[in-house]
Amino acid sequence: MVTAMGTIHVSAQQTIEAPAGVVYGYIADMRGHHPNFLPPAFTDFEVESGGVGAGTVTRFKLNAGGRAREYRMQVAEPDPGRVLTESDTDSSLVTTFTVDPAGDRSTVRISTTWEGAGGIGGFFERTFAPRVLRRLYADELERLNQYAGQQSDQP
Repeated sequence: MVTAMGTIHVSAQQTIEAPAGVVYGYIADMRGHHPNFLPPAFTDFEVESGGVGAGTVTRFKLNAGGRAREYRMQVAEPDPGRVLTESDTDSSLVTTFTVDPAGDRSTVRISTTWEGAGGIGGFFERTFAPRVLRRLYADELERLNQYAGQQSDQP
């Protein structure tokens, strides 16, 4: 018998050198912007439907910690312009992007939660997955910061 061992939560946060509205737009635009700052661990990224904000459905593979897993994510905007979520259609995993203004900059937090597995697999998941994802999110946030700095559509 496999029992769930509770919710696993991973997050990373960084100041981005661009206004919150601009940064949120980059995150929400799954066709024109978001793929441009994904780390190499994300492969085969494609937009299945929609493209910007709520209702968008994406697919990708995540290669992390020596494993590859496919995701199909449904985008929602519980707080449009500030909070965007991606919910895996095949698991409990939810990733939340929160963008808060900080003057002419913004603070972006990427946060993921999911129900962890039990047993020895769950032990390794709780031990290693948060560390791997935290590094991956720190990389994504730095790439987002660099990407924002290279765009000409900033005010």
